[in-house]
Amino acid sequence: MGDYKHLTRSRKGGSLSDVATTVEYQQMLRGAALRVTRPRVAVLSAVHAHPHADTDSLIDAVRRDVPKVSHQAVYDSLRALTAAGLVRRIQPSGSVARYEARVGDNHHHIVCRSCGAIADADCAVGEAPCLTAPDDSGFTIDEAEVVYWGLCSACSARSSSSANLA
Repeated sequence: MGDYKHLTRSRKGGSLSDVATTVEYQQMLRGAALRVTRPRVAVLSAVHAHPHADTDSLIDAVRRDVPKVSHQAVYDSLRALTAAGLVRRIQPSGSVARYEARVGDNHHHIVCRSCGAIADADCAVGEAPCLTAPDDSGFTIDEAEVVYWGLCSACSARSSSSANLA
């Protein structure tokens, strides 16, 4: 597979450092041994443009480019892209599945308990798996998943305002 990490690596704040072109998305699909289809290109583009989006949001985004795409085509594309390692599926507790294009770097997530906003958090300690289990029970561990929970700045400000009014 080609080196496309520069297209999916996030800066602080979660914005993409580069925006891929349709040709680059097609190359990514070919590099992952996936057939290039209009729905797959549109789904890959939507995931890059909308980090941490849920399936319904991605369907809406894809339909801006491919108006008659079916729900099933989007679901099938997400499944294929995830299996190929081009997209990462996350599902914080109590949330629907969400998708992101930042793959392969063992980063973590911060989730707002109030509004559900999600932000990326770089690995706290070096390279994957970045945390060491005290007893690996015979497993070969290659990833540690950490989810930080709290209030985003907007919800925190609303919470402070409400407390001051009481």
